[in-house]
Amino acid sequence: MRIPESWLRSFVSPGWTSEEIADRLTMAGLEVEEAEPAAPPFTGVVVAEVRSVERHPNADKLSVCQVDAGDGALRTIVCGAPNVVAGMRVPCALPGARLPGDFEIRPVRMRGVESAGMLCSARELGLSEDHSGLLALGADAPLGADIRVHLALDETIFTLKLTPNLAHCMSVYGVARELAALAGLPLAGLAQAHAPVPPTIDDRLAVDVQAPDLCGRFSGRVIRG
Repeated sequence: MRIPESWLRSFVSPGWTSEEIADRLTMAGLEVEEAEPAAPPFTGVVVAEVRSVERHPNADKLSVCQVDAGDGALRTIVCGAPNVVAGMRVPCALPGARLPGDFEIRPVRMRGVESAGMLCSARELGLSEDHSGLLALGADAPLGADIRVHLALDETIFTLKLTPNLAHCMSVYGVARELAALAGLPLAGLAQAHAPVPPTIDDRLAVDVQAPDLCGRFSGRVIRG
């Protein structure tokens, strides 16, 4: 099971480093196999917006894009991703960037067109094996922002190896409960949202809770269509 440290700390946040949390959980029986950043090391990748997309004059499967990387100028980047469209915001590796595998980005000429950078997929950043297209970011992603900061890719992810007798820890809240006990700190409660839903039909089902000491709440909903 993989748990982001920030999620764990949203319930309990002892004054321990990531390594100390991993060590103490392991010593308590919750073996932490790894405590690593969410993404492998890379530099020079920022949030950019594709302003225009044109077909490459000398290659059917390539596009010539005008890209705004937040530095006040448009740069031409040749891209082979099938999902590239004008208006999307994506990770952009600028010249001088180093991607996982120590791959350095340099200005290159691709089939006769100068390309000053690379638009990236999730796999090229080491985030997943998905190489089907560019990693699409939200429309509110700030132009020019370091992608590691924007996506919190330096956050520690704990990988836990849980045994069958630790079923109560097979959730973030369960692990947080154990961490709170180890640290002697209070555990933040789970937010309970039970906002009433305005009925749109008149059907009602009578509910008779005969064991209120065993059933603190019973909810039901009629769904049609």
